[in-house]
Amino acid sequence: MTMKNTIKVVSVLDSSKSYEYVDEKPIQGGVKDVYFSPERDYVVAFYRNPLDEGQKERIMRIVSTYLQNLQNGNASEYFLNEIFRWPYDIVEKNRLTGIVVPIYNQKFFFAKGYIGSDTIQGEDKVGKWFTAPMFRNPQYPLRLDRSELGDWLSYFQIAINISRGVKKLHQMGLAHSDLSYNNILVDPVTKSACIIDIDGLVVPKLFQPEVIGTADFIAPEVLKTKHLKLQDPQRHLPDQKTDLHALAVLIYMYLLRRHPLRGGKIWDLDAEKDEILSMGEKALFVEHPIDSSNHVKADHLRKWDTFWGDPQQIPYTITGPYISDLFKKTFIDGLHDPIRRPTANEWETALLKTVDLIQPCQNTDCTEKWYVFDNTSNPKCPFCGTPHQGTLPVLDLYFKFDDEVWKPENHRLMVYHNQYLFKWHVSRKMIRNENLTMQDKMPVGYFTFHQGKWVLVNQSLSGMKDIREQKEIPPGSMVELTDGKKILLSAEEGGRLIYVTMANQ
Repeated sequence: MTMKNTIKVVSVLDSSKSYEYVDEKPIQGGVKDVYFSPERDYVVAFYRNPLDEGQKERIMRIVSTYLQNLQNGNASEYFLNEIFRWPYDIVEKNRLTGIVVPIYNQKFFFAKGYIGSDTIQGEDKVGKWFTAPMFRNPQYPLRLDRSELGDWLSYFQIAINISRGVKKLHQMGLAHSDLSYNNILVDPVTKSACIIDIDGLVVPKLFQPEVIGTADFIAPEVLKTKHLKLQDPQRHLPDQKTDLHALAVLIYMYLLRRHPLRGGKIWDLDAEKDEILSMGEKALFVEHPIDSSNHVKADHLRKWDTFWGDPQQIPYTITGPYISDLFKKTFIDGLHDPIRRPTANEWETALLKTVDLIQPCQNTDCTEKWYVFDNTSNPKCPFCGTPHQGTLPVLDLYFKFDDEVWKPENHRLMVYHNQYLFKWHVSRKMIRNENLTMQDKMPVGYFTFHQGKWVLVNQSLSGMKDIREQKEIPPGSMVELTDGKKILLSAEEGGRLIYVTMANQ
């Protein structure tokens, strides 16, 4: 890199700091021009138009006060290295304001692949590549290494990471204002997600949002009132409640590869008016159980979209009871009543509990590899139709209500060969969240199909006990899982009991 192409700019916050960037053709975003540093370890992104004092103040708070809050808070390394690309300084050049942002991790760039004759090698893995039904169709001319698309289980962890990021922003009193698949990078291989465009954050009641969002993710109340002046008290602007609408849309699209509001109903022959009505005032869930007027018309789908795009083939209920309930609360109860939308923490909890219901498909050629147990006596994969072969242990978790009473937790653990048991299954005192240490994440037991029997192997738990046999299960030993078996996982306060039901007998 020749020095004549390198420009130095000085930090606004600390004049002793400076940053270099290569003055070549920038990457052009919506409102910024992005330049790489010589070592490509950060970028300097300049706003094309001068910012007013309020906009500058907002960005200064983001790169100072709120960054410090993250650095000093719980799980700071997780949020700053994994979940956010948080800007860490502000610079100026020729009256234009710029922000300094760490470079994306290499895993968020495509290693290879083509669409038609156009290469996508080196392009950002923005969410649009992973939320459209056509990209899952093996006949579609998307020449990606299919392994880069991941399997169905990948998208549960991606959704968990996004939910945690939104939860953290909201805990800090912030709103993203433009959550969409354009502002989230994902890598299904490592099950990673990264929220970007942090400089657009909204500080509620202090700074007005600069944009109303991205089409497909704008909350109905925002579109419905966008014709009103900014100062009108009836005008709805992006806030935490609109983030929650966008979060639910993202999760729906990652898991079901279609949009929850784009159905067959046409509200106006004028395309622009129809868009505003169908996504705003008249928005209606495509899987509404009572009002079918916006249900998807299967014969209107493109040939690439016929499987994932048709809710009759892949209904939202395949996501299991916890996530289905939140979809109903968002797209039926809370669609036009923002206060009823589930929080990011509710989404995280539901996703984690659903991961415990996941089963591997026994068809090695199944593209999705995993599915959620449907609570039937004869479960089968909804993607390839393969029925489960053999018995299936279903473990219901109970907690001690008082000395003699155990109550169900509405939490179930499905067993498969060589699946692990973790501390968060054993005790109510261990919460499965971003604060877990590496030690917390170590398995304490595992399940295996051994000599024609399902068994739980105790690796490190003291106090495990077979209640029916009144027999201790010390570390290094195993217990057979049979119908009606009760196993105390821990005798300590908060310890759980599991009740075994054998399905598919």
